[in-house]
Amino acid sequence: MRFIADFHIHSKFSRATSKDMEVETLARWAKKKGIALLGTGDFTHPTYFAELRSKLEPLGSGLFKLKKGDQGVLYILTTEVSNIYTQNGRVRRIHTLLFAPSFEVVEAVRSKLGNLGKLSSDGRPIFSFSAKELAKMILDISEDCLIIPAHAWTPWFSIFGANSGFDSIEECFGELSPHIHAIETGLSSDPEMNWRLSALDPITLISNSDAHSPSRLGREANAFDCALDYREIAETIRKKDRRKLLFTIEFFPEEGKYHYDGHRQCGVIFSPSQTKANQYLCPNCHKKLTVGVMHRVEELADRPEGFVPKNAIPSIHLIPLEEIIAEVLGVRVGTKAVEAEYERLIERGGSEFRILLDAAPDELASFVPPNILDGIVRMRRGKVSIIPGHDGVYGKIDLFPERQAEGESKEQLKLF
Repeated sequence: MRFIADFHIHSKFSRATSKDMEVETLARWAKKKGIALLGTGDFTHPTYFAELRSKLEPLGSGLFKLKKGDQGVLYILTTEVSNIYTQNGRVRRIHTLLFAPSFEVVEAVRSKLGNLGKLSSDGRPIFSFSAKELAKMILDISEDCLIIPAHAWTPWFSIFGANSGFDSIEECFGELSPHIHAIETGLSSDPEMNWRLSALDPITLISNSDAHSPSRLGREANAFDCALDYREIAETIRKKDRRKLLFTIEFFPEEGKYHYDGHRQCGVIFSPSQTKANQYLCPNCHKKLTVGVMHRVEELADRPEGFVPKNAIPSIHLIPLEEIIAEVLGVRVGTKAVEAEYERLIERGGSEFRILLDAAPDELASFVPPNILDGIVRMRRGKVSIIPGHDGVYGKIDLFPERQAEGESKEQLKLF
């Protein structure tokens, strides 16, 4: 069966997250989005793990359902771990996703990690040992666990990050590298950028939301065609089986907050060539620029832009429905007008992914206002204009640049 999975989220026990990041609310939002399988996130946190044990029921397949409430959304046990350490004279900051097949395995992971750091301080705990040591600990507990470098290109906290990462999986994980079967591309990169590195050809590229609030679920995700079963999903990821991992759902990577180089305080946004021309310094304050994902990919790439490797798993770039509505209305995401229209469309269309991915334009025209439908069609065709994100600032996306160029105000794009 085809289903959509978002493995990387956070609970209300992580820093800078919504108090609504708990399993019942997450299930309601996952249903709105069209997500069938959701990572729990943060299983290392003692209070959250106690909640997971009290609220989730194992299905015997390595997946879980709510004991009470809407049981249409299933859960898989996941967490993110931060390792900050020194290797080869440099400080490394690596974030890693962990998948576990059972509460019992999580108990063993928590017991081991709890002796090495304070699990209650944050939903994403921080340790001073290496990512390689983390991988060995997890594999010694259970080889059924998946170990996946998170948001692999983010400048500050990732395996390939410009400021604290490595140049290869092997440099980070050494002899344990054969156990690293996948990486998470992150919001500021997409599979097309990763295809430029031949070293990543055997690696499965997955995408997840890294959501800190329920409405952000599914902004990136993965479409599978297999049984809803932990081991089959894990094997699909390990084997990079394009028959069962159909495609990934992506941000337009320019919208990610570390896509280009720049300096947020000075409003400087640079392409890699501009950064090099300025000796990596901000032209305004002369401080060092934050080198973004595109620049880092250019440094490590051994293939030209546009290269598509054999058996590459496709990607589909989407803009969240709330953002499309907000642009049409000329207001911010989160306003009452956007929320009301979003809920109306979901009620008629079934789910956000059905509206954005699957429903034919003729069907959408029966309940979607013309301006929003125009935005959806433009998004599907990739006809978007984006000011790239940089130095922690999200990119700005525009579906109707020619209307703005002609002087048409957003007030003229109202729904009715």
